[in-house]
Amino acid sequence: MNSILEDFKRAFRTGNVLYQIIIINVVIFIFIGVLGVILTLAGERYAYELATRYLSLPANPEQLLVQPWTIITYFFLHKGFFHILWNMLFMFWFGRIISEYLGQNKLLGLYVWGGIGGGLLYILVYNLLPYFSGVVDNSFLLGASGGVFAIVVGAATFQPNFTVHLLLLGPVKLKYIAAFSVVLSFLQSTGSNAGGEIAHLGGALVGYMMITQLQKGNDWSIPVAKFIIWAKSLLSPQPKIRVSYKSEKAKSSSTRTKSTKAKTKPSAKEVTPQNEIDDILDKISEKGYDALSKSEKQKLFNASKD
Repeated sequence: MNSILEDFKRAFRTGNVLYQIIIINVVIFIFIGVLGVILTLAGERYAYELATRYLSLPANPEQLLVQPWTIITYFFLHKGFFHILWNMLFMFWFGRIISEYLGQNKLLGLYVWGGIGGGLLYILVYNLLPYFSGVVDNSFLLGASGGVFAIVVGAATFQPNFTVHLLLLGPVKLKYIAAFSVVLSFLQSTGSNAGGEIAHLGGALVGYMMITQLQKGNDWSIPVAKFIIWAKSLLSPQPKIRVSYKSEKAKSSSTRTKSTKAKTKPSAKEVTPQNEIDDILDKISEKGYDALSKSEKQKLFNASKD
């Protein structure tokens, strides 16, 4: 068990966003699965269903107002083995392409915005189209498919002619894989998994829009990266600042011997120019947060508190 925990810690220390997302999904899947078995054996299956519903995204907007966190938690939640297996396999295959060509923060941005976009389209369609009016109050969405489709379509938009080798089919270009996946989801959008298929389409739309906007110079992953930096700053211990006081007499007597040191000693909190902050954010987008030096991380933390 200790070796498994060490493997998890090592994956998070390396700063590999792809592995981190997969690990978080798998750990939550195992935890929810174990909880379901325990509660079912104890005769409390209803409590398990209630717990999963507490993390799933409701189609009813009034219910969403009561549990707004589900717009995020739902795309880290899976209940079936093959559900999470295929999502994580596609995440791994296509996420590596995004990480290699665009950087890990772009991957994280695609996953988060794709999940949110897929969830919002699901709510919108279920509340506007008459076909779903009878089931909207009892419909809930879960699974990472929206974020995964954003990554798949994002990779195909950025590298449409990139070729992958599929079992039984041989070499296939990304644009054909993405197009087939989107068309298939649309054709199944009135089936038994209608909500999931609609979330696929929402994620695919976000993936396409993010990459086309990135090519125009608009990086939608920056807000996500900034939020992660802020969250990490809350969890990371900050260096203590020692403040000392000297009387005017003592300062005047030591001015001559310490004048050189006084000129080079930095203030407790320096104001970092905005252009330098922008350069640091660009570095994060290209190489990830863990590529920053300690001084750069501190400058970002200071800027977030201004």
